[in-house]
Amino acid sequence: MPFKRGNKYYVSFVVDGVRYQKAIGEVDIKQAKQIEKKIKAQIALGKFEPEVLEKKERPMTVQELSVKYLEYCQGRNRALYKKASFIRQINTHFGNYFLHEVTTLELERYQSQSLKKNKPATINRHLATIKHMFNKAYHWGLITEEVNNQVKRCKLLKEDNKRMRYLSHEECIRLVDACDEHIRPIVIMALNTGMRKGEILNLKWENVDLKHGFILLEKTKNGDKREIPINDNLREILNNLIRRIDSPYVFYNQKTGKPYHPEIKRSFHSALKRAGIKDFRFHDLRHTFASHLVMAGVDITTVSKLLGHKSITMTLRYSHLSPSHTKKAVSVLNEIFSKKQNLSVNLA
Repeated sequence: MPFKRGNKYYVSFVVDGVRYQKAIGEVDIKQAKQIEKKIKAQIALGKFEPEVLEKKERPMTVQELSVKYLEYCQGRNRALYKKASFIRQINTHFGNYFLHEVTTLELERYQSQSLKKNKPATINRHLATIKHMFNKAYHWGLITEEVNNQVKRCKLLKEDNKRMRYLSHEECIRLVDACDEHIRPIVIMALNTGMRKGEILNLKWENVDLKHGFILLEKTKNGDKREIPINDNLREILNNLIRRIDSPYVFYNQKTGKPYHPEIKRSFHSALKRAGIKDFRFHDLRHTFASHLVMAGVDITTVSKLLGHKSITMTLRYSHLSPSHTKKAVSVLNEIFSKKQNLSVNLA
């Protein structure tokens, strides 16, 4: 597919592992496609003449593309540290591959090998990152459409998204007591707000209104603003936090003044171990928040709003935790059928 830089169209091909590029000039897309088709025909007939093209380069590696891709992600991706982590693992396997060598077959082999030590969800995050990298490379004119299509053809693995782990009241207390001083308020906020880890770690004081008792999240996963009430437990924690003049963040690294990111993972796992809690992730604190609200009788619509779900369907996974609702629904039949029965007796 021809690509445009400035006012000029270019065509790009990889032949025998070497990328060739030709500037077509200031033509329209239809003419550019005709020229590209003509060169493809020459390649197919073995009449390809490299000297007719203006540029000849060693093909780019995945490692080299990842550098450009991370530069692109700066300021565009809220969880850049996660993206960088995925790319480090991708480069361990594909780093020295030339871009045209990353085929559907190679990607499926990577999936099979990774399943020995990773869950399908983790492998899918890697593949999604590779797909986006190559899609950007195509639009940047670094690879051909066929190379990009090879990556697109690799399908994501089937995930089991039914898992929902939440803590009991007693486990919540044990976990909070087991937390180190720097992570304890972060865990308490998660339990009292249902906020995502990224939302908590990137929270700034300008978005916390202690006077009126709410937190305003302007950047959320689904793109909508979300307002979260501050209860008494959380208010006490926030009032006792030490603010730093040179840092706008509510939670920050004492040494750098910057938000915590990967650093809390080890501390959180250590707290879980001390509390004797197994098979639990930070995101499950969000499940704990929602589960206890539903069990306390809060309606699903309100819980959905607090969690910031785009669709209430996502919140319905918690509905089974509210037996009172189902009992109430069935009890309505008592009244209905008893009235009918009385009516029939009276008529008799």
